[in-house]
Amino acid sequence: MTSLNVNGKSYQADVDPRTPLLWVLRDTIGLTGTNYGCGIAQCGACTVHLDGVATRSCSVPVSAVGAKKITTIEGLAVDGKLHKVQQAWIDHDVPQCGYCQSGMIMAVAALLKDNPNPNDGDIDSVITNICRCGTYQQVRDAIHMAAKA
Repeated sequence: MTSLNVNGKSYQADVDPRTPLLWVLRDTIGLTGTNYGCGIAQCGACTVHLDGVATRSCSVPVSAVGAKKITTIEGLAVDGKLHKVQQAWIDHDVPQCGYCQSGMIMAVAALLKDNPNPNDGDIDSVITNICRCGTYQQVRDAIHMAAKA
């Protein structure tokens, strides 16, 4: 039995310790906002925060999580108020298909926590999530807006 702290709540998961965190979040706990994309930690659709660090959950075995606090897209808003990145995404009409967006938002929230005023070079070096719709300019605009919020 694995104990997890997800979005401030405690969960017990009876899974193989090698199970990727992504599948525990989606299939065992039922938090489906974190998406499967590539399965090899390249696309970023599965990005969550482990103790505040953007982490691609498809490549992390649940046994490696330990006591770290996990935040998923479902836990980013606080008391019904959207996180400033979520609001910027809406204001800049970022999503098209939306599939990569939860992971992208989680990566950007971690970036802004560590670097509250990133320039374009900072964004390019940190945000390596893949968006097949190509909304990168809207993403960049939303990041700059969220940084000013």
